[in-house]
Amino acid sequence: MVKKITAKLKEPVRIGIIGGSGVYDIDGITDVKEIKITTPFGNPSDPVITGKLDGVSVAFLPRHGHGHRILPTEINQRANIYALKSIGVEQIISISACGSLKEQVKPRDFVIPDQLFDRTKTRASTFFGNGIAGHVGFAHPYCPHLIDIIYNCCKNMEITVHKGGTYVCIEGPQFSTKAESIVNRSHGFDIIGMTSIPEAKLAREAEICYATIGLVTDYDVWKDGEEVDPGSVVANVNANVSNVKQLIKLVVPELNKVKERDCECAAALKNAVYTDSKRMNKKTYNKLKLLIGKYVKI
Repeated sequence: MVKKITAKLKEPVRIGIIGGSGVYDIDGITDVKEIKITTPFGNPSDPVITGKLDGVSVAFLPRHGHGHRILPTEINQRANIYALKSIGVEQIISISACGSLKEQVKPRDFVIPDQLFDRTKTRASTFFGNGIAGHVGFAHPYCPHLIDIIYNCCKNMEITVHKGGTYVCIEGPQFSTKAESIVNRSHGFDIIGMTSIPEAKLAREAEICYATIGLVTDYDVWKDGEEVDPGSVVANVNANVSNVKQLIKLVVPELNKVKERDCECAAALKNAVYTDSKRMNKKTYNKLKLLIGKYVKI
């Protein structure tokens, strides 16, 4: 079901990077290929870029497209995840600009969340439906193994990093009202952003390990006198981008050492497809075969 590949890959690419605000390329990547993929769910945000980073094969996809053309709600997350899955990606590092809901989490800090809260309203958050029902476990939305790898690499840099915490995802594209920010803070959430949902849910349905590097740009609007404004966000994004590009160079070789995955992400679809194979919609099955084919035959 994957079409329009303009460059052929000799082998699967196991490591994927999804770039967020300000991150539209990876420094130091060589042997670059551009792969244009059309999925059963439409086109991804941009062609997938593959190449070598210190000899390790990686795939890169800017979720907002080059030039930041796509709003959070407009991102075709299903196509993005499906496209990465189609070239063999098993681990995704997501880069996401975010606001802080905690005094101790400051602008230009990094946060590696371990929990996620969904406040989005209109987004397609599953590959399933149209005749095939699937229900994956999502109690731990971020892969703990990836969290550990990223955190340890951060500690080798001069980056203030916070391990764990809850990312609350809002619809956007507007920033929060004061009331919304205060309520989100009162619920104990740590950071706020607009892109981790449904990206994390779809990665789990695709059996891909997934973790987010939250790049803190502001205090949202809960803190009097330091309310988020577009100018300060852009300045802090630019400062964070340099650090995160250096971090990726450390993380990728560590991810490459993972040869066998033993986390819940790797077998999330085992026993998760509830529909009787004899009653499945064949057209839908063909769309989902890349995901469920190893468990279900019709």
